Amino acid sequence: MKMKIRNEKKADYREVEELLRDAFWDLYVPGCVEHYVAHVVREHPDFIPELDLVLETEEGIIGSILYTKAKLVDAEGNQKDILTFGPVAIRPGYQRKGYGKALIEHSFEKAIALEYDVVVIFGNPANYVGRGFQSCKKHQVSLENGRYPAAMLVKELRPGALEGKNWIYYDSPAYRVEEDAIEAFDRTFAPRETTYRPSQEEFYILSHSSVE
Repeated sequence: MKMKIRNEKKADYREVEELLRDAFWDLYVPGCVEHYVAHVVREHPDFIPELDLVLETEEGIIGSILYTKAKLVDAEGNQKDILTFGPVAIRPGYQRKGYGKALIEHSFEKAIALEYDVVVIFGNPANYVGRGFQSCKKHQVSLENGRYPAAMLVKELRPGALEGKNWIYYDSPAYRVEEDAIEAFDRTFAPRETTYRPSQEEFYILSHSSVE
C-alpha cells in the first residue's frame, strides 16, 4: 500500500485524535489519555510543528507522531536541549506492518535536519530498541530523584552526543494533564466501554520498574 508522510494540518486534528483513542483505548489503563494529550500539546510552546507528522494512505491517516522540546542538565548545571515524542500510534489493523518504523525513522531524519541530536522517551523497550533506543542507564540519564526507569529510553541521533556525562532528564510540562480535563474531553467522542486487558498490568509493572 502506498504511503505518504507529511506534516499534520489543523484539519487533521480530530481524525488524529480519533486514531489515538482507537489505538490506546484500554491498552495501558482503562480508557486512555493520549487523544487529550495530543489535543493540548499542540498548543504548548514546547510543541514542535515541524515534527508533527502523520502517515497517510489512500484509506486516510493511519499513523501519527508528535514531538516536544525537552532538556537534559549535567552535574555542572549545563543544559542540553533535546527532544521527546508522544503520543505515537498506528491505527489498529495496520500495526506490525512497517508503518510505525517508517514514521519514526522519517521523524528522526527531520529532527537531525533541525539539528537535534538526542531523543528521550518513555515506552516499552520491546517497541523501540529496534529503532536504536537504549536504556537510559547506559547513557547515565536519570530522573531528578536519581532513578533510571526501565521505560525511559535514549537514542543518540548523533553518536557521542551525550559525551559520557551524567544527566538529569526534564520533560515538557505540556504532558502534565488533569484527570477531570481528560474525562471532559473524552465526553466529546462517542461513548465507549472500558475493559481490563493484560497489557494494563504489564504497563503497571514496567512503569514502576527501575534499572539498577
